[in-house]
Amino acid sequence: MTNPKNISENWPALDWKDWEPTASTLHMWTQIVGKTRLELTPLQNHWWNVPLYVSARGLTTSAMFYKGELLDIEFDFVSHDLHFRLSSGANISVPLRPQSVADFYREFQSCLAALRVDVAIHPVPVEIPNPIPFAEDRTHASYDPEYAHRFWRVLSHADRLFRVFSTDFLGKISPVHFFWGSFDLAVTRFSGRPAPPRAGADLITREAYSHEVISAGFWPGNGGFGTPAFYCYAAPSPAGLEKEMIRPRAGYFDTKLGEFLLKYDDVRAEVSPGEAVLKFLQSTYEAGANLAQWDRKALERDPTSDPMLQKPKGR
Repeated sequence: MTNPKNISENWPALDWKDWEPTASTLHMWTQIVGKTRLELTPLQNHWWNVPLYVSARGLTTSAMFYKGELLDIEFDFVSHDLHFRLSSGANISVPLRPQSVADFYREFQSCLAALRVDVAIHPVPVEIPNPIPFAEDRTHASYDPEYAHRFWRVLSHADRLFRVFSTDFLGKISPVHFFWGSFDLAVTRFSGRPAPPRAGADLITREAYSHEVISAGFWPGNGGFGTPAFYCYAAPSPAGLEKEMIRPRAGYFDTKLGEFLLKYDDVRAEVSPGEAVLKFLQSTYEAGANLAQWDRKALERDPTSDPMLQKPKGR
């Protein structure tokens, strides 16, 4: 039986048709902030220096080094502000409100200039069809604070569950991070083996998929799918993956996308949404890792026998 409290309080509705205008605008705004992080951080493998991170109030760049100081920029989806903070104590906050990408971009540049931060970014969005330069984009101009807050609440649930899912993996694993290009939260496990070159890969995908991976994540409905969903895929994808049985029953393999999916509305309908997501993450990982013949014995640890995963007494 569905638990109404889990639905109404903990896992808010996020219907794409209702929040798409805000999501599409936020996608462009996060790209502006994310590109700033890209310019101010040293390159890390698989572009791990570019994402944003879920914070206690929204999405943050985390601390970035700039001319002897630290700078962070945070989308606050509680008070609905964009915060710019320097380790010197200087700070600026501007309200998040309905405004065009062009206006947001101009205001963003003004805030950096007021803090004497000089960063030149590539002024065109990526990973979307028919991109509009930021300074010219007056098409995307929506901001619904209720849906922005709901989006952050869902991300905070996903962030926590992805971290729990990550605890028993000993191999190379990414942080849980928000990719502003594709507008999704993700965590990626690596087998440790190089992957064959991807046909037609560009600079970004060539680096991202240079090694065998199984990646799980959450996207809020963008990309043409039209509904929020959790996903998992393997790259390269092993033969027969689409035939594997996974949990919960609502999860399935989308042959068009080549990924396992669990729609967010199906998660909300579960008695225990968090347990359903963890079952999806574990069963899809196992399906991919087994078919791809990952060395699971070397890559995983038994949480029942590893003292590192035992909670100390009195805590």
